[in-house]
Amino acid sequence: MADWGRVPNSGAVDEMLDAENKRLADNLSSKVTRLKSLALDIDQEADDHNKYLDGMDSDFLSVTGLLGGSVKRFTGMALSGRDNRKLLCYVSVGLVALFFLLYYLVSHAST
Repeated sequence: MADWGRVPNSGAVDEMLDAENKRLADNLSSKVTRLKSLALDIDQEADDHNKYLDGMDSDFLSVTGLLGGSVKRFTGMALSGRDNRKLLCYVSVGLVALFFLLYYLVSHAST
């Protein structure tokens, strides 16, 4: 006569639980590996961006120095005399006209 209320063999249950634990541990291990890889990729990307931004910073500093010198020369020319002011006015009007001409050409070339 069989005992239907009896618990199945505890060795088989232990093996089943052990196999499930190993499967879940392997799953967790693969997820941790993917997260570690992602974190390393993010770190590398951040380093690359920081290097790029540092390069831009030095470029902007050099442009700032160049523009500062140009403004000083421009101011000196404007203050030097009437003939230079007239020439400065012609150059300024010419540059503005050139800008609008280039803008017109670029806007119509793209359409």
